[in-house]
Amino acid sequence: MAIQWFPGHMASARKQAAKTMAYVDVVVEVLDARIPVASCNPMIDELRRHRQRPSLKLLNKTDLADPAATAAWLAYYRAQPGVAAMALSCTKASDVAKIAGIAQKLAPHRDDAVKPLRLMIMGIPNVGKSTLMNTMVKRRVANVGDQPAVTKSEQRIDISPRLTIYDTPGMLWPKIEYPSDGLMLAASHAVGTNAVIEEEVAAFLAEILLARYPDALAQRYKLDVTGMDGIGMVEAIALKRACRKKGGELDLEKASLVLLTDYRSGTLGRISLETPDTRAAMIAATKAAASTGEVDTANEDPEID
Repeated sequence: MAIQWFPGHMASARKQAAKTMAYVDVVVEVLDARIPVASCNPMIDELRRHRQRPSLKLLNKTDLADPAATAAWLAYYRAQPGVAAMALSCTKASDVAKIAGIAQKLAPHRDDAVKPLRLMIMGIPNVGKSTLMNTMVKRRVANVGDQPAVTKSEQRIDISPRLTIYDTPGMLWPKIEYPSDGLMLAASHAVGTNAVIEEEVAAFLAEILLARYPDALAQRYKLDVTGMDGIGMVEAIALKRACRKKGGELDLEKASLVLLTDYRSGTLGRISLETPDTRAAMIAATKAAASTGEVDTANEDPEID
């Protein structure tokens, strides 16, 4: 299943973001710490590079992510020129308070009331931008919800004479090149439910968890997961949780939502769906498949970061 989700308001948001970026100093991109590159919009990187703006990558939801994977991702981003990175939870004021200082180092010429630091908050839907805004401003200035694309318009807020921030709507991109990225985004609830089939997303998620976090599955669902594949895991959850339709047939959609909800809420533990190593392996496998004609990568760009 190839997942694509690009509602009309996102195209408008991209045009407005391109205009606004001309007036900002640092692009602050909020990422999901569990899927940092899959949740990194290549359009944002394209816009900031065009304007030669530095970037601060915020790995949000770090309390849900695997600490070892997060450490590897921070090293990955900090090795890139013009890029800083920090892991945080956007709900924690003590974490959010560090952002301005880190961003200031990326734009040292903007350090007084005459030239206030101007930050542009960007990211994909449902990644925590609105929560970040509300925590930064210390009041509710952005709607927060558990559905993608809650924010649909851009707004400017002057936090102090020395700091201005621009909040932007969540944006995906018109073509998600790697199918696994779309599935990771869907599993992490960054894609509208009308664009996904929960059973396929859950089976994909289960495959990763079986490979990297089998004990988390075994403990949560009280199952022996030895030898299971993704579909088998979803079926086992359906049996264990008595997810059945009228007539007794297994309700795999309901079981899929059980697994997805447990992952999204952190009930399964601190989990990351990608690491720099698994990302590199995925790209290498995609290239290998393309060279044998197994997939069409005519429009793929493996340099997404």
